[in-house]
Amino acid sequence: MLEAPSTQQALAFDCSGDTLYGILHLPAPSASVGRRGVVIVVGGPQYRAGSHRQFVLLARALAARGVPVLRFDYRGMGDSEGSPRSFESVDADLRAAIDALLMAVPGLAEVALWGLCDGASAAVFYARHDPRVTGIALLNPWVRTEAGAARATLKHYYRARLLQPALWRKIASGRFELRAALRSAWGLLRSTRTTQAPDAAPDGGASLPERMHMGLRGFDGRVLLMLSGADLTAQEFSGVAAGSASWRALVAAPRVTRHTLAGADHTCSRAAWRDQVADWTCNWIASW
Repeated sequence: MLEAPSTQQALAFDCSGDTLYGILHLPAPSASVGRRGVVIVVGGPQYRAGSHRQFVLLARALAARGVPVLRFDYRGMGDSEGSPRSFESVDADLRAAIDALLMAVPGLAEVALWGLCDGASAAVFYARHDPRVTGIALLNPWVRTEAGAARATLKHYYRARLLQPALWRKIASGRFELRAALRSAWGLLRSTRTTQAPDAAPDGGASLPERMHMGLRGFDGRVLLMLSGADLTAQEFSGVAAGSASWRALVAAPRVTRHTLAGADHTCSRAAWRDQVADWTCNWIASW
């Protein structure tokens, strides 16, 4: 997919006394602009461009379809001022970004948040507290726990590895460290049997999957859930979402649109994967 035409401009705005910086993507002057904008929520220790310019290209694709987009840096990241913070402590940043987008594009009435990994989790935590947010798009949401990561690794990585002819050739040649592999697998197996206590919040509260469930359950807007087929983070989320009746009901609700991108990695690094995610997002925004 060719890069979509759009107008870009730098944007600076205040967040609790610190200046945040972002890039505003506007539809071409001749385009029809809808009533809904998008704020891209960056995941992980990266800035507003994203891995392999993922967020730049997504924003341009949306702007070409008449959707204004703001991608920005949290406090302490990229060009923005302030101290770094975790994805669980960016509510003020998201509120400031939404304020800035709505001020810059007066015709907008509502916003969707789009997040990758722990950016998706940050969007879930925030969305139910702001009535201006009517949709959240989640790519490979972060629900990491020690036990969950171990289960996903055993189920998906080790199972696939055992089916690779190269592994068996390596074993037959004596070049495979079998004891080390068995120790690693045994350690993962033990981790799957741990209680939830080690995965609880630092203050002794609910675990990350439990807080994600509460966030999604408390948000009554539209949800776009996109999972990469070859990503352990996505596979861990799938395991969590299938693990209880309440989770299964939550992700099966009519307001949730769900897609799986077979073979894709965590950041959808290939052009075909990236374009598919952009297309799913554009169609979802236009459908409600």
